[in-house]
Amino acid sequence: MAQRTSDKGVTGAAAPVVTEPGRVRNVVLVGHSGSGKTTLVEALLAATSTIPRAGSVADGTTVTDHDPAAVRQQRSVALSCAPLVHDGVKINLLDTPGYADFVGELRAGLRAADAALFVVSAVDGVDAATTALWAECAAVGMPRAVAITRLDHPRADFDETVADCQDAFGENVLPIYRPMLGDDGSSIAGLLGLVTLRVLDYSAGYPPEVGRAEQGHLTPVEEDRNQLIEGIIAESEDESLMDRYLEGEQVGPEVLVPDLEKAVARGHFYPVIPVCAATGVGLDALLDGLVSGAPSPLEHDLPMVTGVDGSPKQPLTCDPDGPLVAEVVKTTIDRHVGRVSLVRVFSGTLTPESVVHVSGHGLAERGHPDHDADERVAHIYAPLGAQLREVGSCIAGDICAITKSGSAETGDTLSGKDDPMLMEPWRMPEPLLPIAVVAKSRSDEDALAKNLARLVAGDPTLRLERNADTHQLVLWCMGESHAEVVLDRLRAGGVELDTEPVKVSLRETFGSEANGHGRHVKQSGGHGQYAVCDIRVEPLPRGSGFEFADKVVGGAVPHNYIPSVEKGVRAQLAKGIVAGYPVVDLKVTLYDGKAHSVDSSDAAFQTAGALALKEAAAAAEVVLLEPVDEVVVKVPDEYVGAVMSDLSGRRGRPLGSEADESGEFSLVRAEVPATELIRYAVELRALSSGAGTFSRTYARHEAMPAHLADAIRKEHAAR
Repeated sequence: MAQRTSDKGVTGAAAPVVTEPGRVRNVVLVGHSGSGKTTLVEALLAATSTIPRAGSVADGTTVTDHDPAAVRQQRSVALSCAPLVHDGVKINLLDTPGYADFVGELRAGLRAADAALFVVSAVDGVDAATTALWAECAAVGMPRAVAITRLDHPRADFDETVADCQDAFGENVLPIYRPMLGDDGSSIAGLLGLVTLRVLDYSAGYPPEVGRAEQGHLTPVEEDRNQLIEGIIAESEDESLMDRYLEGEQVGPEVLVPDLEKAVARGHFYPVIPVCAATGVGLDALLDGLVSGAPSPLEHDLPMVTGVDGSPKQPLTCDPDGPLVAEVVKTTIDRHVGRVSLVRVFSGTLTPESVVHVSGHGLAERGHPDHDADERVAHIYAPLGAQLREVGSCIAGDICAITKSGSAETGDTLSGKDDPMLMEPWRMPEPLLPIAVVAKSRSDEDALAKNLARLVAGDPTLRLERNADTHQLVLWCMGESHAEVVLDRLRAGGVELDTEPVKVSLRETFGSEANGHGRHVKQSGGHGQYAVCDIRVEPLPRGSGFEFADKVVGGAVPHNYIPSVEKGVRAQLAKGIVAGYPVVDLKVTLYDGKAHSVDSSDAAFQTAGALALKEAAAAAEVVLLEPVDEVVVKVPDEYVGAVMSDLSGRRGRPLGSEADESGEFSLVRAEVPATELIRYAVELRALSSGAGTFSRTYARHEAMPAHLADAIRKEHAAR
């Protein structure tokens, strides 16, 4: 393998270059963690001589799993691109993490790809999370194929795995190759093409010897072959073909293969190919299938675009001579070259030394403001994992990398500076696991802020929040593994930090009416301080806010000091009374007081107002209010009962359940206190075997149970 140079981090190894979009295939590998995606990519790279070996090296890295966090966790944590060339076609393999925490990386891969290859282990089969990903691809019309891997494992069962795929993914998921056993009767030594009738013999290793099937090969698979042929004919554009087939006409590969390729590219048929990365079985069959069956960028619908100001624009076409429109699908920080942006070019051609307009929708609530800037693209690279190989251009349909961009973030659009455009954003999952972080020292605070800015720029699934009530710095992550990677990257950037329990923004209110007397009198030589006020506090309905009324008669409190009392009351409301949380939903009426002609002042009456509120609180019942969220949980039907029971155990009020639009999942609705949802992202995943997701929206604040409120009061008093 070509090695990274020590000064710039860019290799000089030759990179595949294409000059027309029709000779590009962008394929994202999808599957659960451990299904063998990364191992398969390594084997395909080795099979095409892109790298001289397959599998992991001594330090635990692979071409696509080069991230230090991936090495430590021994699993993929980020999207990675690995291009190879087969039969004169450049295939950009986009390896994605299989763990649910990194679904944002998967979504980025789906955006950059034109087809999805589902990698399913012949040992473990299909899990609920993979089924959900299939439905997600179906929703956007993504063409799909299935590679069944790990066939060399003693417990591998190809037939059972195919049946699992058909149960999970639906119709038209059919094998186009069948494994052939070796002389020992157990190991797989070859493949039989059910359409082409080719025999691929791997008994002498890779590449295989190619032969023709004999009748003895066909008899055991006759039922599978007939089912496949009928499935292909059903998708054929030739409506007479089915009638001719049913009348007994023999339909040959010269008719079936083109119809199969068209059906796959349209997303109507999903071929299954057996593959073994360790032995090389099926690698060439898979590469042939990707070249012939996966759609080129010319065949895939492109995202909608508008002007930066939202004005309408003509739909894009995948034309290298068209207007430049590209998108940053991944941003990483390389210790040698700084910011590296993985870019999919949808229209036009990206060239070195060109000036482009960088525009981003921004996600202000996640720390991504809208932005527009012109930048010069100095160099363009073909990425191979962590390696960057310089190329002369990147045409529409291809994927490249640029470095040292000052403003480009994941999801940003790159377009011509004279005709700036903005691409319709892809749907980002909502991070729902909060992690509170704190710098260990004041000197670490600046480093923490800088590193967080870099992470947020590259990871749209990460939300940064400074809670105004609790004063905590909170990172909203997708799950525990995502949080672990984020913290690891912060520490790798030289930041010393700790985590602490996340606090929920509570509120305080009065549960009954009460009067308060505030007296602030001090005499210490010269002008003293004198202010007395009497107030009445009344609780208001939830959501009413704060009201202040003036009922002073006879000038007991001079008119110019009445706003001072209100200001003091408001200041104390913001500080809280019994637990340090803001006080809401009450009316304060100032009805009496005293002033001194010399010693009274604005500051004195502010203090008296605050003291009066505290005294009223001591005489009344102060209630702690907790936020209640409306939660919608999406799970397969078999988990509905467990989810409802769990929500009830979280003091939730189930509101019912219903089928989602697809009819394959149920939506469980409930109102749940936010304090019970801090780790729900993790616990729901465990409860539903990784298939459950949820969303939450603030509903209102409600009174907290007395025993929980007392514990919070005691904790506050002990500080």
